[in-house]
Amino acid sequence: MKMRKVVSVLLACAMVVGMAAGCSSSSDKKAKDGDAKGKVYYLNFKPEADEQWQDLAKKYTDETGVPVTVLTAASGEYEKTLKSEMAKTDAPTLFQVNGPVGLASWKDYCYDLKDSDIAGELTDDSFALMDGDKMSGIAYVIENYGIIYNKELLKKAGYSADDITNFDSFKKVVEDITKNKDSLGFSAFTSAGMDGSSDWRFKTHLANLPIYYEYKDEGIDSTDAIKGTYLDNYRQIWDLYINNETCAPTEISTKTADDATADFVTEEAVFYQNGTWEYNNIADVGEDNLGILPIYIGVKGEEDQGVCTGTENYWCVNSKASEDDIKATLDFMKWCVTSDEGVEAMCKDMGFVIPFKANLESDNVLVNEANKYLEEGKTPVSWNFSTMPSEEWKNGVGSALTAYAADQTDANWDKVVTAFVDGWAKEAAASK
Repeated sequence: MKMRKVVSVLLACAMVVGMAAGCSSSSDKKAKDGDAKGKVYYLNFKPEADEQWQDLAKKYTDETGVPVTVLTAASGEYEKTLKSEMAKTDAPTLFQVNGPVGLASWKDYCYDLKDSDIAGELTDDSFALMDGDKMSGIAYVIENYGIIYNKELLKKAGYSADDITNFDSFKKVVEDITKNKDSLGFSAFTSAGMDGSSDWRFKTHLANLPIYYEYKDEGIDSTDAIKGTYLDNYRQIWDLYINNETCAPTEISTKTADDATADFVTEEAVFYQNGTWEYNNIADVGEDNLGILPIYIGVKGEEDQGVCTGTENYWCVNSKASEDDIKATLDFMKWCVTSDEGVEAMCKDMGFVIPFKANLESDNVLVNEANKYLEEGKTPVSWNFSTMPSEEWKNGVGSALTAYAADQTDANWDKVVTAFVDGWAKEAAASK
């Protein structure tokens, strides 16, 4: 995805409320949007939006009579669930891939969307996932992640976001909070859980930062051989997390995403690395208390950096479904991003910024806080983790990070570097 396009679209998305009619459609199966008689089976990637998708599916069925089933995969289990469901007779008609690497496994199952009505609703063609001339997927949400923080707790510690502009200033604040945590009554960070519900925050989202800066240096957007230029920076932000959190570093293997959320909501910690999708789970902290910071790792010029902005959520339509089911699925997708009910659910209830013409200004305070960095001219960090070579690579990095946390020696960090660099080359070669 071209970041300059993401920036312009995000700024536009904050204001655009109009809707426009899509173009007529055709495809390699000659299916046409409209007048669908089939059914829809959506395998949803986002557990935090399950309730909203179930409600939206019911509304659509009540309105059209078209059956819509939504199955939500457990956190970290999407690819496994997709493989299982695709092997069944009644396979999903609508599913997701996380970008080019995810597409490689499912490109033969992807219907060409380039002439569909929903493609005509995109605000920019950079949100289409292409496989040559074929539009295999369409992004349906733009998200941000960084370090969410509690403004009131930060103030109690004697600081504000203005005091944090790079890694060094962040480290000073964090370590001062830890020094005074007994008198303050809270820690700096929520638990850095490394169980399956939480480890993606660090083996994927945090790992994006050294990849982003290396790609930026090299002028590339993917590679079969990562150099690991910024892994020392990865180490120092990881050290900051695990040595200033609500639990001991030796305990993170058993800590979950729910534990981290509870740490934040019960005001046991100031900082929580996560994204705009987490808003509904932490809203009880109060809108006025929620802010989001960039993830600083100590790179020159990071004072001008914004939060991580992008998507790994691309809708794909199952090309092996029946023609009627494909029609029904295309109709449902269009309705989700053009109807009052669909747009309200996605933009308000789910808190999404959607890359479609009917996007509404978000009620998600984290989205609006993230957009302030764009308005200030900060450069967002692109989502490059969709180029990570495999889930196996992520698991290797995650295991090494967990082992290092328990025994923070140079030798154990060398194992993280090996998992990152050698593991990348191995998994990239295996995918060829």
